[in-house]
Amino acid sequence: MCAAGVTGSGRAAARRLGRAGEAAGAPQPGSIPRRSSRRRRSVPIAYECGDEQGVSEPQRTRWEPKDWRQQLERIREMRRSRDAPVDGMGVEKCYDSSAPPQNKVKYIKQTTAILKQKYGGDIPRTVEELVQLPGVGPKMAYLAMNIAWDSVSGIAVDTHVHRISNRLKWVKKETKYPEETRVALEEWLPRDLWREINWLLVGFGQQTCLPVKPRCTECLNQDICPAAKRH
Repeated sequence: MCAAGVTGSGRAAARRLGRAGEAAGAPQPGSIPRRSSRRRRSVPIAYECGDEQGVSEPQRTRWEPKDWRQQLERIREMRRSRDAPVDGMGVEKCYDSSAPPQNKVKYIKQTTAILKQKYGGDIPRTVEELVQLPGVGPKMAYLAMNIAWDSVSGIAVDTHVHRISNRLKWVKKETKYPEETRVALEEWLPRDLWREINWLLVGFGQQTCLPVKPRCTECLNQDICPAAKRH
C-alpha cells in the first residue's frame, strides 16, 4: 500500500514535470529536439538604407580604381568656383529634363493626389516608397532623401555621373545604365563621399567632361584619365 502510494505520487510528479517542461520548451522523451532559436541565418546586406552617420563600413578588402583619390581632388579643384548650371538651379536640378512635358504634368497630378491621401501632404521617408510614386526613379529618390530628409541612403546617378564614372574607370567593368553604375560605385566609394559625388560630377560633366567633345585639354586629370584625348 505504501509502495502503491509512492508510485502514484511519482506518476503525478512526472506528469507535472512533463507539463512544466512543455511550457518551458524542454524536449520530451521520444520527441525530436528543436534547434536553438539563438541560431539565425545571416542575411547579406549591400548597404544600410539610412543616414551615413554611425554606419560602419564592412571590414573587407575591396576593389578600388586606380588614382581615384587624386582624380577626385582635381575635380574638386575644377569645381571650386561653383559656376556650373547645376549650381544655380536650386531644387530644379532634381527633375528629369528629358521627360516629355505632358508626362511631367500627369506625374505631378498623380503624385500630389497620392501624397495628400497617403502621406498627409508630406513625402515618403524611404527610397522604397519614393520610387513607387509616378515618374520617380532611383536618382530622384536618392536626391529627395538627401534634400528633403538630409539622409544619404545611396548615390544619385544621372547621365553625367554615369558617363564620367565609366570614363574614369570608377566602375570595375563598363556599365550600360545609371542604376548599374550606382551599384558599382557604392561597392567601393567611401560612404562619407556619397553626398557630394552627384553635385561634383554633374557640374564637372556640364563644364568639362562633356558628353560630346569633352574638353580634355582643359581638364586637370588629363594625365591620369583613361579616356583622356591627349594632344
